[in-house]
Amino acid sequence: MQKTYKKYFALFVLPTLIAFTLFFIIPFIMGIVLSFCKFTTVTNAHWVGIANYVKAFSNKDFINALLFTVKFTVVSVITINVISFALAYGLTRGLKGTNIFRTIFFMPNLIGGIVLGYIWQLLINGVLAHFNVTITADPKYGFWGMVILTNWQLIGYMMIIYIAGIQNIPTELIEAAEIDGANKFQTLYKIIIPMTMPSVTICLFLTLTNCFKLFDQNLALTAGGPAKKTAIRQKRLFSLLS
Repeated sequence: MQKTYKKYFALFVLPTLIAFTLFFIIPFIMGIVLSFCKFTTVTNAHWVGIANYVKAFSNKDFINALLFTVKFTVVSVITINVISFALAYGLTRGLKGTNIFRTIFFMPNLIGGIVLGYIWQLLINGVLAHFNVTITADPKYGFWGMVILTNWQLIGYMMIIYIAGIQNIPTELIEAAEIDGANKFQTLYKIIIPMTMPSVTICLFLTLTNCFKLFDQNLALTAGGPAKKTAIRQKRLFSLLS
């Protein structure tokens, strides 16, 4: 059997390896190279060395945008993963209508970022209108608006991953813990969370990358206002280098 695996190993690995190279490795390398170029399209790139980096890091607005992005990412990663895990745990307890709730929670992930930004801009401005302000009146409104929007969009997706991780836990472990007298909190802390750490790792990575890559939601929600204080890193880079 092992000889058969070795014989056909390359045959089965090659398609995945080709796809990974074409759609990840090559674009990744091109992205690094283009960061040292001035370009409008890939075919007319002109080498400028570290000029782009000097221009970015010597700009005060970019530094503020970078710090804003880091704060936004830290808060969003924590809240998204805590809430999505809590929902996944609740929806794997045998509640009625579980499949309906899974669908409802996952649906926001299917909506485009620009649409989400404008939807939440209307909703938040509708609430703030009672206080005669808008989301761009104060940076803290824009910050928490971005956090709420990102949570609403990503929680359902992460919840599905956590559900898959929880459902893969052998029922024998849960039953053994119950027989030994473990309560629900002990079972959660000692068995469920440790056994779902692969899912935790995946969700942390996905939320981290999604928060740092965010652009269109920020553009639609606040456009960086007021006075560029809620512009995230990508938004400021786009304005700086365009």
